[in-house]
Amino acid sequence: MFAAALVIAWCPAMAFAQNGGASLDSVLASMDKAAQQFRSAEADFKWDQFQSAVAEHDVQSGQIFFQRSNGRLEMMAHVTDPKNAEKYALYDGSTVRLFDAAANHVTEYATGKNKETFETFLVLGFGGSGQDLKKSFDVSMEAMEPVGGVNAARLLLVPKSQKVRNVFDKIYLWINPANGICVRQKLMEPQTGNYRDAFYTNIQLNKSLPKNAFKLPTNSKTQVVHPQG
Repeated sequence: MFAAALVIAWCPAMAFAQNGGASLDSVLASMDKAAQQFRSAEADFKWDQFQSAVAEHDVQSGQIFFQRSNGRLEMMAHVTDPKNAEKYALYDGSTVRLFDAAANHVTEYATGKNKETFETFLVLGFGGSGQDLKKSFDVSMEAMEPVGGVNAARLLLVPKSQKVRNVFDKIYLWINPANGICVRQKLMEPQTGNYRDAFYTNIQLNKSLPKNAFKLPTNSKTQVVHPQG
């Protein structure tokens, strides 16, 4: 899913007042509470992938589902925007499967040693705790600002790992302080000016999900590819 943070941690009282009643500690605490209670989430999304070199926006929309059960995390994103080809992205706890419905083609990637890092990005603001966030990122709070009718806390995350910073050097999260859940993410690539901006609406927490939420609509003719490397 960024810019230099406004650092006012030297005066917590001022930070509380200027941020409209929320502080970094209170926002992270709300994320901790959400993580303890988190079982599932469902939301509509709009993803805007911006390529700076050609000044081009690739906008996709659809639905996303998360589920955590017995320590296992699952995620399914379903691109349903009629302007784009129908696509799915499924994570089952160890493998990522990308399904292009029109081509009837699945590409599978094993997360392997990168599982922990992958899941850290996957649950940014959706069931990830504030304390876990601090383990992987230097976190600061910039401001409160409206996102889709929510007065959200904008957090700046700088990855502690150089390997991660080579992919995304700054990440913004907009967290709803009332429930500790993300309403927007912006991931910035280093030096290129490229970014992915994601907006989440109609968020439903800990409710029953559709039976096929984590099932790809493949068939006997679906081609499956396992890229090397």
